[in-house]
This record gives sequence, C-alpha cells and structure tokens, in this order.
Amino acid sequence: MTPFENIHYAIGELAYAFARIDGKVNPEERKKFEQIVMSGFREKNYNYDVSDIIFKILDKDKRDPQTVYDWAIHELKTNSHYLSPELKECALKIMRSITEAFPPVTKEENELYQKFVKDIEPLKGDPTYYKKS
Repeated sequence: MTPFENIHYAIGELAYAFARIDGKVNPEERKKFEQIVMSGFREKNYNYDVSDIIFKILDKDKRDPQTVYDWAIHELKTNSHYLSPELKECALKIMRSITEAFPPVTKEENELYQKFVKDIEPLKGDPTYYKKS
C-alpha cells in the first residue's frame, strides 16, 4: 500500500478502536460507524471504503481497541508526510462523530478522543507529498 492508503487504513482502524472502546459493536452500531467513516471521507472527496473490511478483519482477529489504536497512531506517524491539514481535520471529525454516535458519550470514549487529539496534533504533513495524491 502507498503511504496515502496507509493513512486511510489507519483512520479506518481508529474508527474501529473508537467503536469498540466501550464494548462489543452490535450490527446497528457497525452500520452507523461505517456510514460516518464513508461520509467523512466523501466530504473531503476521498474515495476509500476501508471501514467494512477493517471491521471484519479486526473482529475476526479479536484485537483489543488499545492495540488497534496504537497501531493506527504508529501508521499515522510513519506516513505523516502525506497527512494534509484537510485529512487531519477529516480524521478528527470522523472520530468525534463516532464518539457521539450513540449517547451517552462514555468516559472511555471521551478519554480516547482526547488522547487522539493530543496524538494527532503534532503531525504535520508536507505539501510536497500530499499535494501529489
């Protein structure tokens, strides 16, 4: 995969971590989360549908949300030169929407979101790379 695709995959994995942080994801939640991810990407004209496959793979592997989150942040850092300000904003909006999708927002969801804001804040893309994509 390209660095740009890795970033999108990492955002899909983050969506999974956010969806799972407060417990198992039921089918209704899964559908809503996939819609949020796709809507967030479409809003910025990104044409990636990674959420469905990511949810299937990670459910099958029974990965815990913290492990998934850590991997996704590692991928974002590794490929951060492709992280445009618009894509960064898109990721923040998607994770906030997932956090708020099924009220009430739990302590775990809020803490994970605050951690994500802190972890993504210092990542700055390089226009030389992300303008090519």
